[in-house]
Amino acid sequence: MKLKEFKEKYEKKVKQIDKKPRRFVDFKWVFIITLVAFFMSIVFSGLTEVVVPHINAFVGILVILLIVVIGVIFDMIGVSVTAADLRPFNSMASKKVKGSKTAIKLIKNAEKVSAFCNDVVGDVCGIISGSVGILIAQIISLELKLNNSLVTLILTAIIAALTIGGKAMGKSFAINKSDVIIFKVSKIISAFKKEGDAR
Repeated sequence: MKLKEFKEKYEKKVKQIDKKPRRFVDFKWVFIITLVAFFMSIVFSGLTEVVVPHINAFVGILVILLIVVIGVIFDMIGVSVTAADLRPFNSMASKKVKGSKTAIKLIKNAEKVSAFCNDVVGDVCGIISGSVGILIAQIISLELKLNNSLVTLILTAIIAALTIGGKAMGKSFAINKSDVIIFKVSKIISAFKKEGDAR
């Protein structure tokens, strides 16, 4: 290829890139998601403070495990929606497969869905599991007459390890099975909400 032809091709490509609409920060969405995270934290922290002190250590541990699992599941959804391929869902939507239009909406709004799943639900679950862990550590130390600081240290370390390990494993699965996960999530959503236009 001659230098002149290469230069013309390069300039044409630059012009095409410049014509593409540039995305800016959606401050309205940032404000809404911050507000949602704030109120979710208040509600769940309040429930934790009221309910947890009245349950035994075994039930408390189950509650912690449930919160960790919820955090891992939403983290997987957040990763899946950014890795999912739109093409198979477009094909399914043309055949009117239930859940396909919802999947298209999720993928097209991947940035927002990922922010909600990873940053809002994931982080709130992390905060709540830590708070519950401290309260359960107090219950265990009182019931078994153990050192509270030591029990708290061990329990919070276990919670952190389970959360990090679970999310690491979940991310790997989410990347490899992103389309399957998004389709299953979409089918669940479409069971409660009527599917509209896939935009």
